[in-house]
Amino acid sequence: MDTHTDPQAETAALHDPRARRAFGTVRRSIQSYGVLSVVALLTVALAAGGGHTVNTFMWVRAVLLPLVAVLVFRLAGSASRGSRRALERLRALAVVMPVAIIGVDLIPGVCPPWYAVMQTVCMLPVIVVAVVARGSALRAAVPAADPGRR
Repeated sequence: MDTHTDPQAETAALHDPRARRAFGTVRRSIQSYGVLSVVALLTVALAAGGGHTVNTFMWVRAVLLPLVAVLVFRLAGSASRGSRRALERLRALAVVMPVAIIGVDLIPGVCPPWYAVMQTVCMLPVIVVAVVARGSALRAAVPAADPGRR
């Protein structure tokens, strides 16, 4: 039994218009998340400069999330070139990140309500990535691994 896939068929699936549109939506959503995360960082800096209380948690989160956006964007690029592993990681991150970030922000006293709202807005494009990355276009473009292959 031949367990190898046809490279031409895989390439054709990646260039399918539905897959291209889906990967385009994923890329634009991640870029939006990156921009919103930078805006959040600038807002934290302005709040601190204006004498408002900004705790260490807010600073660390505000600095890390734009960096995470770069890494997630790179994962999306690898996935768009056919990396099944990158797509699986992208799918996992796009589900876990909003749950973790919004969930932590809902813990009383962790951050002010304005910061929790801002972080929730930052996660909206990531939720779009979660939905699109699990859609039929990308499932067809980057099929699951053959169970017989390792």
